[in-house]
Amino acid sequence: MGTSINSNSIQRKIFYINLSYYRLHLSTIQALFSGHMGNKKRVSSSLDEVEKVHKQIDISIESSGGSEPFKKRLKKEKKNKEAKGENDFDVPSTSPSSKPTSANPMERRKQRKALDKVRHHVEVEAVKTNQVGLDLKENPSKTDEEVSSPGTSGGTNVLPEFHIGVFKHLASADASVRQAAAETMVMELQAVQKAYDKLENKEGVEGGLKLEADKDDGLNSCAPSVGYAVRRLIRGVSSSRECARQGFALGLTVLIGEVPNIRLDSLLKLIVDLLEVSSSMKGQEARDCLLGRLFAYGALARSGRITEDFSNKNTPYIKEFTSSLISLAAKKRYLQEPAVLVMLELVEKLPVKALLDQVLEAPGLQEWFEGATETGNPDALLLALKMREKVGFDHGVFVKILPSEYSTSKLFSADYLSSVANCLKESTFCQPRVHSVWPVLVNILLLDIVSQDMDSASTLNSVKKHKKGRKGSSAEDDIEKNLRCFCEVIIEGSLLTSSHDRKHLAFDILLLLFPKLPSSCVQAVLSYKLIQCLVDILSTKDSWLYKVAQFFLKELSRLVKNDDGKRVEVIVALQKHSNGKFDCITQTKTVKVLMSDFKSESGCLLFVQELVNMFLDEGHASDEPSDQSQTTDDNSEIGSIEDKDSVGLTGTSDFLKSWIVDSLLYVLKHLKLDPEARFRVQKEIMKFLAVQGLFCSSLGTEVTSFELQEKFRWPKSAISSALSRMCIEQVELLLANAQKGEGPHAAVGGLESNDLGSYFMRFLSTLCNIPSVSLFRVLNDDDEKTFKKLQAMEAQLSREERNCGLSMDANKLHALRYLLIQLLLQILLRPGEVHEAANELIICCKRTFGTSDLLDSSGEDELNGDGTPDIMDVLVDTMLSLLPQSSAPLRSAIEQVFKYFCNDVTEDGLMRMLRVIKKDLKPARHHDTGSEDEDDDEDDLLDIEEAEESDEAETGETADSDEQTDDSEAVCQVEAAGNELPENSDDSDGGMDDDAMFRMDTYLARIFKERKNQAGGKPQVLKVLSNLAQAYVNPHTTEGSEQLGQRIWGILQKKIFKAKEYPRGEAVQLSALESLLEKNLKLAAKPFKKKKSGSSTSSKKHTASWNRHKMVTALAQNSTFWILKVMDARNFCVSELQRVFDIFKGMLASYFDSKKSQIKSEFLKEIFRRRPWIGHNLFSFLLEKCGTAKSQFRRVEALDVIAEVLKSLTTNADDSSQHSLVKIMKSNLQQLCDLIKELVTNMPEKQSRRADVRKFCSKVFQTLTSLNLTTSFLKALESDARAACESQLGDVFLAFVKR
Repeated sequence: MGTSINSNSIQRKIFYINLSYYRLHLSTIQALFSGHMGNKKRVSSSLDEVEKVHKQIDISIESSGGSEPFKKRLKKEKKNKEAKGENDFDVPSTSPSSKPTSANPMERRKQRKALDKVRHHVEVEAVKTNQVGLDLKENPSKTDEEVSSPGTSGGTNVLPEFHIGVFKHLASADASVRQAAAETMVMELQAVQKAYDKLENKEGVEGGLKLEADKDDGLNSCAPSVGYAVRRLIRGVSSSRECARQGFALGLTVLIGEVPNIRLDSLLKLIVDLLEVSSSMKGQEARDCLLGRLFAYGALARSGRITEDFSNKNTPYIKEFTSSLISLAAKKRYLQEPAVLVMLELVEKLPVKALLDQVLEAPGLQEWFEGATETGNPDALLLALKMREKVGFDHGVFVKILPSEYSTSKLFSADYLSSVANCLKESTFCQPRVHSVWPVLVNILLLDIVSQDMDSASTLNSVKKHKKGRKGSSAEDDIEKNLRCFCEVIIEGSLLTSSHDRKHLAFDILLLLFPKLPSSCVQAVLSYKLIQCLVDILSTKDSWLYKVAQFFLKELSRLVKNDDGKRVEVIVALQKHSNGKFDCITQTKTVKVLMSDFKSESGCLLFVQELVNMFLDEGHASDEPSDQSQTTDDNSEIGSIEDKDSVGLTGTSDFLKSWIVDSLLYVLKHLKLDPEARFRVQKEIMKFLAVQGLFCSSLGTEVTSFELQEKFRWPKSAISSALSRMCIEQVELLLANAQKGEGPHAAVGGLESNDLGSYFMRFLSTLCNIPSVSLFRVLNDDDEKTFKKLQAMEAQLSREERNCGLSMDANKLHALRYLLIQLLLQILLRPGEVHEAANELIICCKRTFGTSDLLDSSGEDELNGDGTPDIMDVLVDTMLSLLPQSSAPLRSAIEQVFKYFCNDVTEDGLMRMLRVIKKDLKPARHHDTGSEDEDDDEDDLLDIEEAEESDEAETGETADSDEQTDDSEAVCQVEAAGNELPENSDDSDGGMDDDAMFRMDTYLARIFKERKNQAGGKPQVLKVLSNLAQAYVNPHTTEGSEQLGQRIWGILQKKIFKAKEYPRGEAVQLSALESLLEKNLKLAAKPFKKKKSGSSTSSKKHTASWNRHKMVTALAQNSTFWILKVMDARNFCVSELQRVFDIFKGMLASYFDSKKSQIKSEFLKEIFRRRPWIGHNLFSFLLEKCGTAKSQFRRVEALDVIAEVLKSLTTNADDSSQHSLVKIMKSNLQQLCDLIKELVTNMPEKQSRRADVRKFCSKVFQTLTSLNLTTSFLKALESDARAACESQLGDVFLAFVKR
């Protein structure tokens, strides 16, 4: 090695060696804590502290390149410490951190003075030391004489000065400070050694202080400063102060590598002598010496001197070094792994010859290997594997620890793995870190090149696996075999059956496997035992391994996030080994989240195919292709029958199969694909569900269709009827979702290609024509005829749709086709129930599109003659008959039909729908069915009184039970009551649930939308209003379905109350308006019934009831305004409106006389403001009732209402009307005087009410003045009333009199 000083080379070496020592130190400390600390909390806290400190060190190492001058680094460190209030020197006895601060001010001053003295001394020494070191770094080309001690001449035996202050900074926690200190130390010692080598008389060396006494330790060829530094560095690696062990080892490594005068034999001897562990040493002291020897050997290995000396001299010291490391590793358990890591670093650098001649022949190595399997030594196994990899052939040293005739297959054979299982189980001592032997085994097990090849091959094979048996490559088979053996023997047989720590290790190993694991091997890793262990842990949150299992699932999900093949296999494994209940048992959403991550068509199809295979029990079947498949068409040959009893393995459970059926549609929920790709996925799902749900095979389990060029399969054991029904229901839902997702109707050319309904009917027809395939249930004659009619009608409508192109008729035909398909499936689900409605719908199709001559029709289908009902009435009636207890897909299909036909609905059809809306879903407990009459329902337009009675009965009978009933139970009660309607009711809408009523409400909304508010101008709108209002007021309707109530409210507000058109003609009967007005006013005055209860549930109910009461009151008020607007438009005479005035008088009388009336004064004011003629006719009655009111509050509140009438008497009146208004005022002067007298004589006590009275009187006086009625009023006013006015009203009345 050259003697020139290369600063950049030293900096690079220091940087990488420091990083290496950080990792070695961390692993050693972790092994130390794991091996000697019994308390887990103490271990955890200690490890956390080590991780925290060294993480900061690692960041410092990465951020600094070691190139900043040492002096600048020291200055930065000093400034940082001063900013934090710390000291830049080590004074253990006086450091504020080592001793609690005294409370005595005098003692604090003494300590401060002492610290100042020490700080000043250290700073002076540092300046001198750093100045020389800086000169040396800035001027490396200076001669020895120029860098020698100041004041000396070049001719004397004086060496450059070595500043020992750098040793202090080698222990700094700042990695950059340690690097700079090591760099400065090595450069100074290189200069010293260079000058020392040039001296002729080395015995007369001068230069500074005598560092220590002369020693006979083999360092005679080194300068005294170098020898001192070597000895001090070796002693320093045993120090546990801060980061001294790392810093001194760093300095020793670089110094050994840069100064060749330091002999290896001397170093090996010094390490043993200076770090000898005597019998008198305590535990901590002995541990420090052992760790010091470990780091010293590490410095020697990493310096590169051993490799260099062997290349130059074939040195024999490798054997001695290896033996020393083996001896050290055998002393303590926590020394084994770091010692092996040091040895492996040396092995990597040595040539094979040195490994064979020196390392493998080292004393103690073979014995260490031989005893590894018995004692459980994973480090010996790690060393043997790496050495065998380096050597490349078998050696006698490995006989006991590695298999003979070494190969990957033998390494992962069951026999060998069983023999080393003890070694691998003992690797848990270094937790939470995974032992180094596991990554080595994983790399051997899963070779990178083979893994990449297999991933591409397995993805292709998995898609085609259902068509023919898969023959994988020999490499793939070998790896899968080795992996299975490894998992069965080590993971399942040794780790999962042992302690919690070893279960934890098993999960960590699996996370090591997954990044390189081919998707075809996932099932081998996620075995039944592993999934059961995971389920057992996650099912109990108090489990010690609960967080470990959670982390495993989180990492597993992350690892497979971008790999569809692995994700599919993971989902299948989790559900297959938990019987489809993984998320349910573990209370997680792992499977659901994994299924929602599919983004591509290929990934989704792969998942669907795996689910299909699992449903068909193909996981238990052989992979060899079967030649016993059947052909199915009429011109095909029928193969031999499979023996269904030949399979002895247990098939997939029904619960798991039901999960599979559900998951097929769930995967489409989050899938965002273009329409064509989505259609291909839907088609694959539909074919499987249709085959399993609708059909069964009489000959074997495989059927091949030449027409469709596909093979269809069934499970070897027939599925239950419940599963068949579930498959059919999923087909219904799939078709409904496809119809909703179509958007605008497709072009003519795309009808067959992207129309799932058309493809389904073609698929159904093809399978029905196969002799060996039949429907899963036998249909009766009526259902069978209807089934065939539906098929024929759908085919005809499909042809008509293609001929129509893009038009409204095409949309109608498309919607009818899907409704026919849903009815066809309903025949299979509900035999004998829907064939009549289906036949009526077929007739509607014939009549609507004129296709009756193209299909064979029986006499009962003919609808000729004058007495036949309108076709739209039949269609509406048919849809209403289908709604009760119908499935969601069928209701969706009906809604789509109504969407395109609603503009053609007749008045009779509309009324039929309205009767459905107002149907009471929860009749009274003692319901008399014989008293029911449809005519009564039509006459009782709002049914307010009955609703009140029902509400009171409900309040009285269920007040106690309601306190303990939550909202969900109330919904269940409503639904149950809806299903328990009388059997002898002949209404086709009987038993309709909330969802069906919600659909009816949607249809009504479409009527108004399509007719563009034209319905608002017809007299029938009164019936719509009354029926919808009754449905909204009925608590059993809206409480059972909040959405239904919101829809009804929206229709009433937008389509009736706020519509531009409203009934104006003579067809509007005044009697109907009067009846509606009376009942709405009663509803507006209806009080809110409070229920006494203190529970939180009842409080929520109370809030909900109060909100609903406010909405009902608002409905009654808006209805009143609208009815009065209709009356006003007819221009009825006063005599005709007498009944209206009587209704208002009754309402006002109840308002003033009864506390039960809760009508709002603001509502009355708004009525009189909008319709002044009502206030004018009620003015006298209003004054009289206000003056004689029993409640002072009501009297004062009514003053605003009277004031509103007075305001209308003086606003915008022409001459003709002015006379009539004055006449009204004159005729009521006496009542007005009586009211004023009553008010001023009995003034309220509350100040606010007194102010309201004065304000009202002022308005009255202003009105009288404007109408020139002041004199008449004063004459009519009695003297005592006048005196009271002067007393109570003061200036207001006096000003009125003066006018």
